[in-house]
Amino acid sequence: MPLPVVEALRCSVCGEPVARDGSGLRCPRRHTFDLAKQGYVNLLHAGVPAGTADTAEMVAARVEFLGAGHYAAMADLVADQAAGTRGLVVDAGAGTGYYLARVLDGLPDATGLALDVSALALRRAAKAHPRIGAAVWNLWEPWPVATGSATLMLNVFAPRNGAEFHRVLAPGGRLIVVSPLPGHLRELAAVVDLLEVDERKDERLDAALSAYFEPEQRFEQRETRTLSPDDARRAVLMGPNAHHPARLTRLGELTGSVDVTTAFLVSVYRRKDVTTPTAP
Repeated sequence: MPLPVVEALRCSVCGEPVARDGSGLRCPRRHTFDLAKQGYVNLLHAGVPAGTADTAEMVAARVEFLGAGHYAAMADLVADQAAGTRGLVVDAGAGTGYYLARVLDGLPDATGLALDVSALALRRAAKAHPRIGAAVWNLWEPWPVATGSATLMLNVFAPRNGAEFHRVLAPGGRLIVVSPLPGHLRELAAVVDLLEVDERKDERLDAALSAYFEPEQRFEQRETRTLSPDDARRAVLMGPNAHHPARLTRLGELTGSVDVTTAFLVSVYRRKDVTTPTAP
């Protein structure tokens, strides 16, 4: 695990800094967290509700789908907005680390921390780039990450904890949020009861973050991709629809290639200079 990531992490029991100690991390009060052989650390000390973390099937679908380049244009747009960043980049809800690795490819002076509640996903994230460190954590809880330790925050199709985004970002830090636009994967709705995208998502996003962030820029990225039947199924199975199996009973009807619309909103925010509650 990269040293800048270790230095940013905090003990999830007492909030003290941690340091490498053999095959794990340990704080001065001797709370110890083992580093998994795949390279990530699990800082959770409680279970997570069913239907929250990515399953093995979801992770496998995402690895195959993203590896085929179907969201590469959006990932490049995110990387373009991150250009010039130095220091620590935190990806909140990093999944397999695909987007964080893409960003770090263009940032030789940055290190990445991948946070996600799915250990199965972080097995991939920890190996997605040599400058990524990965930690299992529930984003809705106060994070075991030092205040003001990050210069950039990524949040791609993941839960948004505005207070923790703000606390962990240093003054002047930026937040890049990616969310689906109405019409995303709409052609698959003929066979799958997809979860709907809020028509006013951008307004709700700004409102949810308004106490902590000022919007700077917003980009829409749309294209049409020709998906094989397997990739069309993966597009559905790698996301939140996979937690609703009753919606997926007709996926087997996808037997031919299909032209599918991908539509994303990339929003860039600047951290406001306001006080947030003290944390690790």
